[in-house]
Amino acid sequence: MIYWDLFMGFLKVGCFSFGGAYGAIPLIRDVVLSYGWLSEETLTDMIAVSESTPGPIMVNLATYVGSSQAGFLGALIATFAVVLPAFIIILLVMALLKTALKNKYVQAVLQGLKPCIVGIILATGCTMALNYGVLPAFRENGDMRPLILTAGLAFLYFGSRKALKKGLSPIGLILLSACAGFLTYGYV
Repeated sequence: MIYWDLFMGFLKVGCFSFGGAYGAIPLIRDVVLSYGWLSEETLTDMIAVSESTPGPIMVNLATYVGSSQAGFLGALIATFAVVLPAFIIILLVMALLKTALKNKYVQAVLQGLKPCIVGIILATGCTMALNYGVLPAFRENGDMRPLILTAGLAFLYFGSRKALKKGLSPIGLILLSACAGFLTYGYV
């Protein structure tokens, strides 16, 4: 039963995730939480780990969730399910690419999807920033560290874009975030 649930859950993620990994995070969150495979906090931690490790976030998360729920076979099934739709779509696109991209209806669909993807990514980023950066400061314990880290990293990112005419590289920002997290939380 768990193998079937992993396959169907991550097949759904693979089928309906448009806009890359960040667009897939809300769908992954919905699937993982609805089956009770991970807690919200563990999922957020795994998103951070998946972002900072090589490979696509969806594949990394599917592999982790599958492994944590059903061992090595579960990891294989979840990973296969999440990449299967993209594999099939790429095969079809390659066969139809020359004519499909010239089609005005295909172009209209692609143009219509762009704002949707931007909105999904923005909503995911805002939700994560609020839940794990801003709101902890206003809860019972009043922990200001997440708010300070979020604001500091945002200031560094946008400040570097203005000062250097280009932003910090994603790798640099991830390493800087990891160091800041270790210095902030490593000694607690």
